[in-house]
Amino acid sequence: MGEYAIRLKREFQSLARVEVTGELADVRRTRVQTYFQMRDDRGGVPCAIWNNELDALGLPAECLVDGAAVVARGGPDYYPGGKNASPGFSFRVTEIRPAGEGDLLARLAALRKQFQAEGLLERQKRLRRPGLPKRIGVITAEGGAARDDLVAGLERRGWFGEIVWAFAPVQDRKAAPAITRAVGDLATVAGVEAIVVSRGGGSLTDLWAFCDEDLCRTVAMLAVPVYSAVGHERDVTLLDDVAAVRCSTPTHAAEAVIGFDCDRARLDLARIADRVSKVPASAISGRALPLVARAAAPARAVRAQRAMLDQKAREVRASSERGVDLRRDRIDTLLLKSLAPTAGRALRSDRAALEALAASAGAAGAAARASVERGRAMCRASEVTLRAHDPQRTLERGFARVEDETGEPVLTTAQARVAGRFGVIFADGRVDAEVAAARRRRRRSRPRDPAEFGQTRLKGLDPDE
Repeated sequence: MGEYAIRLKREFQSLARVEVTGELADVRRTRVQTYFQMRDDRGGVPCAIWNNELDALGLPAECLVDGAAVVARGGPDYYPGGKNASPGFSFRVTEIRPAGEGDLLARLAALRKQFQAEGLLERQKRLRRPGLPKRIGVITAEGGAARDDLVAGLERRGWFGEIVWAFAPVQDRKAAPAITRAVGDLATVAGVEAIVVSRGGGSLTDLWAFCDEDLCRTVAMLAVPVYSAVGHERDVTLLDDVAAVRCSTPTHAAEAVIGFDCDRARLDLARIADRVSKVPASAISGRALPLVARAAAPARAVRAQRAMLDQKAREVRASSERGVDLRRDRIDTLLLKSLAPTAGRALRSDRAALEALAASAGAAGAAARASVERGRAMCRASEVTLRAHDPQRTLERGFARVEDETGEPVLTTAQARVAGRFGVIFADGRVDAEVAAARRRRRRSRPRDPAEFGQTRLKGLDPDE
């Protein structure tokens, strides 16, 4: 029996590979394989596909649910079973794809109607969109053409802001969760003022990740405006309806995010700045001459008034001086007439007083001269007394005074030996001397000059002694 089962398996596997169309039923996934049934109005076939082959196809999760219409490619297969396993027939699937977009369109219409009833299609459109954002976030495939188109569009607009990239898959069953996480992460980045979700064109099945309910709900609740640039003009996803702005292409998204041409705006600003800088110069040059003419009038008026005031001042000064001189002459005349008798008597009295004072001054002068002579005699006597007590007079009589190097007197021989060197002051000058013992000690303490050997010094004849 086992031999027959093995031959039957070989026979099934030798049949031609075919494509079959039907709806999925009883879909279940095990650790190694995924099992399901494909049915239509006339019957059904049990099917199986290895999980590694299924994952390599990158189908959205919605394609492998009960009721989904698919096209499967493969051939019949027979499992011979064993002592503890039952044999079974299955259609071994090697490739599977959605059968059509009818079911997806129906589901998309239902989601759109539900979002509209909940008011989620208008939330993003009410957000304020910045005209010139400094930082934007971009979600796209890392190696896709949409990325290059978006960057080229931003460069054509002359925008030099910052792009925060969030790369994510854009077509498989893992795309929708990855894009949802990327949108949430970009919304939390500080300074991101707009988010662009970009992908190239494709069928509705290829773009189904952008119709994911969780993704669209997340976008609708964001406080950052989202720009949807998915597919081409004819492609419409649920994300396009939810986003703040729907863009037909990635290039259109760059133009929508950056509200104006930055290069042109810079040129316009430069031209306006040039005109503004010239306006003050032209205004000043046009008004300078009238202002100068008007400014000269006050100066002329001031000069005229100053000249007039100077003339008035000179006239007032001359008039006042003439009046003062006239009044002085009148006063002098009146005083002379009224004071002449009194002045004569006063002059005569003063003359008599001066003569008496001169006489008394002569007597006082004689007394003063006698007093001066007496003072001079006393000074000469004091001088003689002082000279008698002057030490210099003692020196002149042949005596001498001994002092040490600090000028203190040396009174005894003990002080002279202690001092070692001292000076002897005579009436006509000073002679330095030194005790012989101190001189010998000093000479022994220094190197001797060879010229000193052989010389004989007579004690008492050395001028240094």
